[in-house]
Amino acid sequence: MNRFLDLADFERDEIVALLDLARRLEARPEPHALAGKILGLLFFNPSLRTLASFQAGMARLGGTSFVITPGQGSYLMETRLGAVMNGAAAEHVREGIPVLASYCDALGIRAFGEARSLADDLGETSFKAMTALLDKPLINLESAANHPCQALADWKTLDDYAVPRGGRFVLSWAYHPRALPLAVPAAATHMAAMRGMEVIVLRPEGFGLPAPLLEKARRAAAASGGSVRETADRDDALAGAHVVYAKEWGSTAHYGDPEADARLRAALTGWCVRESWFARAAPDCRLMHCLPVRRNTAVADEVLDGPRSVVQREAQNRMIAQMAVLYRLLKGA
Repeated sequence: MNRFLDLADFERDEIVALLDLARRLEARPEPHALAGKILGLLFFNPSLRTLASFQAGMARLGGTSFVITPGQGSYLMETRLGAVMNGAAAEHVREGIPVLASYCDALGIRAFGEARSLADDLGETSFKAMTALLDKPLINLESAANHPCQALADWKTLDDYAVPRGGRFVLSWAYHPRALPLAVPAAATHMAAMRGMEVIVLRPEGFGLPAPLLEKARRAAAASGGSVRETADRDDALAGAHVVYAKEWGSTAHYGDPEADARLRAALTGWCVRESWFARAAPDCRLMHCLPVRRNTAVADEVLDGPRSVVQREAQNRMIAQMAVLYRLLKGA
């Protein structure tokens, strides 16, 4: 394995084997496995779990890491091809990324899309331009339309709680005062489909996932025995649900138009996940969320602090799952 950019790059059995490795490292740590190895982390966007979990995971395997956040202790970086650099950015990624790669054994990049062109973001135009600049082991720390590290940890969380492989997985849109990226909803939908689950995307009108993301998930579902569909009917979606994965994202009907998005979401504050949502769900239905979460806006306290919430374990699994990724990338065995 030389790159970890998308779960879709792997066969289902390869992901299962990676999760087996994560559980092995969790039970039997190898504190010297990556001694002498260096991980570079380039963050164009904010992070708490991704940043801390990769640093901690690398340290637990005996390696070291460095973090670059352009504009905070280092030069601002320009990402656009053909840009006339007469503004704030003093460095271009075409020089900066190869330099950073030369200092480390693997590089992780976190770079959201610009949320202006849906086609560009679905095509990962900016992210692919950066990844083409190096041939070192590479990790997607979250791009415009994917977050494979979160998805891998989510899969492990489902396994930890013995959620049935063919169970009902509801990805539910949740209210947020502004538009958020598509990366996590896209990755979560594909992950659950790849696992073989009955996946239902519950969302209000105007917030349907783009067709290419749904088709990608449906291909994974067809190979694993799962299914994928969308609905705006909350009762239909939640009936018998084993998991409700709450997540906020922007209007795909008004992508790149924040004013139109704001008008549409203004009437949707009722999409805050509350305990009453689970009345028809399976008795042990779990609540998942990638975090950070706005309490009593996206998910109510009563759910986050209640027994069905597994968000803390989900976050802890980020480090464990990513240790397996690092082990495969840098040790190989």
